[in-house]
Amino acid sequence: MGRNAIETILGAAVLLVAGLFVYFAYNTAQIKDVTGYEVSARFFKVGGLAKGSGVRISGIKVGSVTQSSLDPVTFDAVITMSISPDVKLPVDTTASIASSGMLGDKYVMLVPGSDTARMATGGLIADTKDFRSLEDQVGEIIFLATGGDAPP
Repeated sequence: MGRNAIETILGAAVLLVAGLFVYFAYNTAQIKDVTGYEVSARFFKVGGLAKGSGVRISGIKVGSVTQSSLDPVTFDAVITMSISPDVKLPVDTTASIASSGMLGDKYVMLVPGSDTARMATGGLIADTKDFRSLEDQVGEIIFLATGGDAPP
């Protein structure tokens, strides 16, 4: 009976340590949705960016993608993001779609501008750069290597 109690205590200790590890990983992995004020941006291509994807500045998560929709007039992808209330974006902020490595998840990368005016709730990021897939980049390199000019 003594051995059974020791195994039970040891098992409980292992579960406690595993629970602490999961708690620590969840809090430091920046995977929680960020709630704050909403801004949007228009892109020609988003390359698989999904709801819940991160919004980052200098690699730090400052927001989350809350919605993606198609503009019925221009057929651009409209990405709506929730930005942390303590991050006040300048109105000349640039947005682009980036990837966490060759096969990694997509996220919105923001590069704040230098304007002193700040973006209000519901603001639109006018300066955007579309997603460039690996196939696009390889095709551009091959085109340049064969003596052609880069496509627009």
